[in-house]
Amino acid sequence: MLAGALALLAGCALPSPETRSANALAWAAQQGWAARLLPGPVFDIQAFVPAGLKRVDRLTVYIEGDGLAWLDSHTPSFAPTPTDPLALRLAVADAGARAVYLARPCQYTVGPAFKSCHPRYWGSHRFAPELIAAMDQAVDQLKTAYGAHELVLVGYSGGAAVAALLAARRGDVRALVTVAGTLDTARWAQQQRLSPLDGSLNPSAAAARLASLPQWHFVGGQDKVVPASVLTAYLDALAAQNRHGAPAPVVQRMPDFDHRCCWAQAWPDLSRSFE
Repeated sequence: MLAGALALLAGCALPSPETRSANALAWAAQQGWAARLLPGPVFDIQAFVPAGLKRVDRLTVYIEGDGLAWLDSHTPSFAPTPTDPLALRLAVADAGARAVYLARPCQYTVGPAFKSCHPRYWGSHRFAPELIAAMDQAVDQLKTAYGAHELVLVGYSGGAAVAALLAARRGDVRALVTVAGTLDTARWAQQQRLSPLDGSLNPSAAAARLASLPQWHFVGGQDKVVPASVLTAYLDALAAQNRHGAPAPVVQRMPDFDHRCCWAQAWPDLSRSFE
């Protein structure tokens, strides 16, 4: 398992960004997935796609979490490439087999592709307008590559905030799915006693544009990184819109799950609920 291998490495010494990228690439290749770099005017963004995926009408796009944003409470990492890309493992485990994976800006990219990257983009500006715009352009490239007409966006942890912000600005998203999602960034920063994410957008502030969208939210009962109260704050913002006839968000609470365990193992079954 990728998680086990990377955890072992992390226990000995933190792998470099290049090693973390190589590990993910090697594991993805074992699953029959290939890396695809999506160039953009500001950020180049890394995607992983199944080698056998052809044209599809509906494409499911998995969006990674914040990755290795900090080395400790005072030191940002040099690059936010995850040590264990859980959203990639979810994408591979998706029962629908029409899924692709999208990393966040500055994850996996090295050399010239690491352009425009600065620690603020995995700190206070992790959900900045320019990052959301870059992710939006990357989604457009994937949509065009597979001839898709509509999208399902699945976000893990901080990737849930990105997915929600993308859904709020696009007209082709048919469902929003989140796993352990940071859906109210103000409430999350407050609960974690972090500085406010002053350079970032907050999905709860986009509730008016999201209230009519079908949504599935998965939350772990043991999650201390993104507690269930963060989702509650977002759901309260949706409810305040009081849209007549809007579909009620589906919330599935997994009492024994935390922020990482045991989403990938359960995902082949859980992903069937929104297919």
